[in-house]
Amino acid sequence: MRDFPPFRDLRGFLDWCDGTGQLAEIDTPVATTHQMTAVHRQVLEAGGPVLRFTQPVLDGGNCADMPVITNLFGTTARVCAGLGIKEERLSELGEFLAALRAPTPPDGLRDALSRWPMLKAALATRPKVTKSAPSQEVVLEGAEVDLGQIPVQTHWPSDAGPLVTWPVVITRPMDAEPDALNRYNAGVYRAQVLDHSRMIMRWLPHRGGAAHHRSWQQQGEKMPVAIALGCDPSTLLAAALPLPETVSELTFAGALSGTRPRFAKAKTLPLMVPADAEMVIEGWVSPDATAPEGPFGDHTGYYNAAEPFPVMEVTAITHRRDPLYLSTFTGRPPDEPAIIGEVFNKLALPTIRAQIPEVHDLWLPPAACSYRMAVVSINKRYPGQARRVMMALWGMLPQFSYTKMVIVVDEDIDPANWDDIAWALATRMDPSRDVMMLENTPMDYLDFASPQPGLAGKMGIDATNKVGAETTRDWGEVMQTAPEDAAFAADLLSRLMPELNS
Repeated sequence: MRDFPPFRDLRGFLDWCDGTGQLAEIDTPVATTHQMTAVHRQVLEAGGPVLRFTQPVLDGGNCADMPVITNLFGTTARVCAGLGIKEERLSELGEFLAALRAPTPPDGLRDALSRWPMLKAALATRPKVTKSAPSQEVVLEGAEVDLGQIPVQTHWPSDAGPLVTWPVVITRPMDAEPDALNRYNAGVYRAQVLDHSRMIMRWLPHRGGAAHHRSWQQQGEKMPVAIALGCDPSTLLAAALPLPETVSELTFAGALSGTRPRFAKAKTLPLMVPADAEMVIEGWVSPDATAPEGPFGDHTGYYNAAEPFPVMEVTAITHRRDPLYLSTFTGRPPDEPAIIGEVFNKLALPTIRAQIPEVHDLWLPPAACSYRMAVVSINKRYPGQARRVMMALWGMLPQFSYTKMVIVVDEDIDPANWDDIAWALATRMDPSRDVMMLENTPMDYLDFASPQPGLAGKMGIDATNKVGAETTRDWGEVMQTAPEDAAFAADLLSRLMPELNS
């Protein structure tokens, strides 16, 4: 299934990037406050390589002992490589993952044997526990814990302070045993550094980490939390994927990588942690202690307001002997989350089609913060079908509950072409008939345009051709050049004006 060898750790992926000319070292001292983000942003916008800052300058003026890696997923090609496939096979992987989500029983021996790659991927999700973990080569506890020695960036001028932006935050519900990895949740939540041994965990109520925290809160107990930094690409991307709540991101990473993920017992917590990460921060999150998190620049392109979130007391920092610190920034697209979102858009399409079969294509415009707007083309067959698709999409996956506008077009419209969309809106949509408004629906907590935090309206626009009871007028016929005339023109111009084909 994979086009690339398994990348067991971040270093393996960086070696591949280096070997393909996609890694650049910056030996000049660069401040982790503001400067590094400015450099990263310009390289990302140019479609540039992974960056390795060898002399990250901390706020005190000293250089950190560990290099900083940024722009890891700054191109769609590298995101696909992190998933193990070439871009042209992205839809194939999407179909494979859709089948894993809802497998159908095999039809005879031949069909069963043809599904061996799927069986192999399922077996690869079984975790392997090791006693010797690279992520625990150095163990710092008690007075040795100092978050200030990690080159955590302060990204934007009005940010409240250093912000960890690529943490894989690992939690388990209170009723799960420490070795029950299938019950674990791994999410990418931002984490603000408060001081040398405290962090703020920003997880929204609907996220898995917050749900686990509530299970501990209800018993008045603090929750063990591990933050894995610098994980392998499969773990990083699995933690960002919109997986079903019943699927553990940590074990699902094995299906992506084609290898069994390795774990080790945490040093100060009843948790298992990734054995091949660059670094792990261990600690306990209080059931009631909070601190104001933010403001921070966010993916919307604005600063979000400071709000209270749970505090984590760090009990240990473990890392490799020569650790790398993986970082990124979030801001108005383009940024790495938006680029990852482009790939996930294509990856999710087979799953969407499995539940909404009439969907032909789907586009989440990156400029619209990746998921705030969706354009979906359908194979329309009956009146009201566009509205049914809108409502199905809003209720299908958690991230679509935050999509404030859905535009539905016919399958002859390219949903990723703004000119096509504008033409469909101008010629197939009447505002008084084809706009559906909903009130008081779930919305991204960070969307300050919402009338109430976490609660807002939604708009659906039916820009499809109208059929049956949807209209009483004769509907227009789309003009098209006859195929034989188009072929004649192409042949003639290839001889008279060959430069047009260059």
